Amino acid sequence: MVATVLSAQTTDKRVNLTTPELFAKYSTPEDLAAADPEAVEAVLKPTGFFRAKTKSVMGLSAALVERFGGEVPGRLDDLVTLPGVGRKTANVVLGNAFDVPGITVDTHFGRLVRRFAWTDETDPDKVEREIGELFPRKDWTMLSHRLIWHGRRICHARRPACGACPLADLCPAFGEGPTDVETAEALVKPGPFS
Repeated sequence: MVATVLSAQTTDKRVNLTTPELFAKYSTPEDLAAADPEAVEAVLKPTGFFRAKTKSVMGLSAALVERFGGEVPGRLDDLVTLPGVGRKTANVVLGNAFDVPGITVDTHFGRLVRRFAWTDETDPDKVEREIGELFPRKDWTMLSHRLIWHGRRICHARRPACGACPLADLCPAFGEGPTDVETAEALVKPGPFS
């Protein structure tokens, strides 16, 4: 949950470089809740918005200790009461830590569902509801992962790699980016298996 909160306005790569040090110094919610804010800020500085993120992760740690016995709750209604935790973060935590299906509407997910003409909505809560009606609940978490990954690698905001897209034949937005295979393939960002 802390890593997901830290991921706002930064890359997963940056979060993955920062969390080992954070968790080595503060391995429990009790440790993080009682930490010196300036020491936590020093660790989180590379993630950007480090003062706000420090306040959020220390506040959510304190709330976990005070209200949930130091354990991350497994209910959306409880998670969204924690500092720095909105529906997006709550759905990530529920889907990945508790196997409770949820739709994670980040910028990539929202962009793709609009390009695919699955919704015209821009409000994340409305997007979540509308897309939830299109897919079985059991598929929501993996759908979120797949669309976010596709948005990061191929279907970019400014210049989607249309000519290299495996979904090109199904996409109503085909042509928003280069359709020439060679040009499009140069835009594709490598994945972990590339």
